Amino acid sequence: MDNEREEVQEALESEAAAKEDAPKKKSWFLRHKIAVAVTLVVVAAAGVGFGIWHNTPHFCGAICHHPQDPYNPTYYAEPGQPATDKWGNHVANASGMLAATHRAKGDLVCMDCHEPAMKEQITEGLEWLTDDFYYPLSERNFENLVFYRKDAAPEEFCLNENCHDYTKATLSQVYADSTRNPHSWHHAEYTCNDCHKSHRASIMVCSGCHQDAMMPEGWLTLEESRELDTIFGYYDDEEK
Repeated sequence: MDNEREEVQEALESEAAAKEDAPKKKSWFLRHKIAVAVTLVVVAAAGVGFGIWHNTPHFCGAICHHPQDPYNPTYYAEPGQPATDKWGNHVANASGMLAATHRAKGDLVCMDCHEPAMKEQITEGLEWLTDDFYYPLSERNFENLVFYRKDAAPEEFCLNENCHDYTKATLSQVYADSTRNPHSWHHAEYTCNDCHKSHRASIMVCSGCHQDAMMPEGWLTLEESRELDTIFGYYDDEEK
């Protein structure tokens, strides 16, 4: 009988203790819910801030620092003003550098053009950590730039529905009345980046044969481009 009474007493005491603990748990949450809410807001703000920073040259310069440094001035250059290209060459007029004009006219950031796939970011990150890269970085062509984009044609780096929603054929028609149609490809079919350059002055390739070729503001003739001080021409020219 005594054992039964003890068991009942213990059950009652356990129940009473549970009731005492419940208000304590609730009051802890009430006391800390503001701190929890503030923490969540801070974390969310940090995530948004990181996303914005990730799209700017400052992020690339801070994370990859050394190989990225020469590119940052080309992005912040002012069209119509002197500048320096990615190889350190003097540029009389930055209007020919697409990195500068896209920032100034379209308020675009790095990732609007460069949309690296995860595999590409990991590869470049490992190359940076192991110092397995060339400096200055050599020039990428469109095939290099879209290498990690599944089923993307080289010209889709620029000619796509989010950027320049044209086809090569459409561009040729637009300039059909020009004295020298730069998009007719009557000798050979060029890619956009044979002429259009982002981090150095663009080149009027037609000027190699035609002295009356149209020269947009800030562009170089083919002969002038060949006089630039460079380490490598294209990524594929690097020794493997």
